[in-house]
Amino acid sequence: MSGLPDPFDTGAGFSKYFEMLPALSREEQEQSFRLRHEVYCEDLGWEERRSDALETDAHDVHSLHCLARSRQSGRLAGCVRLVLGRTDDASQRLPFELTCGETLDRALMERFAGSRDRMAEVSRLAIVRDYRRRRGEESSPGTLLASSFGTAEQPRFPYLLVGLYMAVFVIAQRHRLDTLFLLVEPRLSRHLNHLGIGNRQIGAAAEHRGLRVPAMMDVAQVIANLNPRLRGIFDVVAGEIEAGHRAAAAGGRDPQR
Repeated sequence: MSGLPDPFDTGAGFSKYFEMLPALSREEQEQSFRLRHEVYCEDLGWEERRSDALETDAHDVHSLHCLARSRQSGRLAGCVRLVLGRTDDASQRLPFELTCGETLDRALMERFAGSRDRMAEVSRLAIVRDYRRRRGEESSPGTLLASSFGTAEQPRFPYLLVGLYMAVFVIAQRHRLDTLFLLVEPRLSRHLNHLGIGNRQIGAAAEHRGLRVPAMMDVAQVIANLNPRLRGIFDVVAGEIEAGHRAAAAGGRDPQR
């Protein structure tokens, strides 16, 4: 994150622009599906358009969902989900396991056979068009570029994308998940590592809307080693997600209590 001045408070900066909301009710989850439709179906053409304008799949009922909202406009700006590993049906696999079935490190994956309820996949991360305007971002639902941090003279910070990843770890910690998997562009994997979100490749690249690599992240290790700039956003996001759960529980609409 070179180029940012030392006193740069990313937590306060994030709070100025965005807030994170756990999508707990059916209505909130449909907002996420609608945003995904806008990005994956209308903007990128990666999925077929649906008559109800909701992009959903069979994994959604076994997922934890999160939304990001702009504080300035009040509009939703992004979303992400964690697809949960399942032990109730040994035939069920996470999305990346299906896409990378021929390239995965099978010996590594077999080590998770008895603890699939402690793992999940980061999936369907999407950022709306207005926040993907820089060159190289238009053809991806959400990525990091070398230019994402600006220059020493004009530093900037990719608050929205980093906030969504911090939300992923907050939710994983809250639900006692140990390991997260993701299927990403090789450059995003590298940039996440550079940013301090440690991930390691666990198989060869596979073709999936371009080349993608399967990677894994240790939840406790990433959180324990967050640098101060990421920690600031993590703490803010943790407070917001906890507040969302408390509000939902008070209203009797939190199925994840």
